Formats: sequence, structure tokens, C-alpha cells
Amino acid sequence: VQLVESGGDSVQTGGSLRLSCTASGVTISSVCVGWFRQAPGHEREGVIIEDSYGFTRYADSVKGRFTFSKDNDKNTHYLQMNSLKPEDTAMYYCAVVRGWTGDYCWKQMLSGVDSSKGQGTQVTVSS
Repeated sequence: VQLVESGGDSVQTGGSLRLSCTASGVTISSVCVGWFRQAPGHEREGVIIEDSYGFTRYADSVKGRFTFSKDNDKNTHYLQMNSLKPEDTAMYYCAVVRGWTGDYCWKQMLSGVDSSKGQGTQVTVSS
């Protein structure tokens, strides 16, 4: 499985970014897909997970600001981030989890078990 992210950048508070993640070696429609982030000195923080049934779970900290979408034909998923805040600054990783339900996949995404992640893309939000 290979995941390649893009779209990270430096923006000011209130700005927007769209992250992309293209997968190979796995069909994203048949697994859980999502994003987590990690800031220096902090543990992984789940951002969003969508399972193969279409159930989507967002972290409370991003609800109403971030939107997940995917294009199964392109085997690519996206994270649209609006109203960015300095506390959103982190390395963002896309992930796929070999599971079926959102809650299970959320845990596996954060633990790294039965999951794969990309190399990460840096998002920096300045005040």
C-alpha cells in the first residue's frame, strides 16, 4: 500500500487548504480511509475517518470546518480545511485501515495497527 499526500502549506488564521491523498495497492472504497495529525511533542490526533459503509466521524475540534470527500474512480480522498486556526498546525497524514466500522477504524488509525499511512504533509497556520 502506498499513500501520497499533497496540499500542505503555510496559511494565516482563517485561511483554507485542501489536502489530497492518492492510494495505490488498495481500493479505498473497500477499506476505512481518513486523516490524523501530529504536532511535535504530541500524540496522534484523529481528524476524520470514513468506513466502507460511508459512516464518517470527525474530531470535535474540526467539525463544521473540515470536510472529507473521496473520488473512488481516482482512488483519491480529500480533506477540505476551512477557517483554519493556529492549533490546527501539525503534520497531516492520510491513512487507510483494514476494517469495516468507523469506531474500530478510528482506534486502529491512531494506534497504527492494521493500517497504513502516507509520508505526511505539513500544515502551518499563523496568527
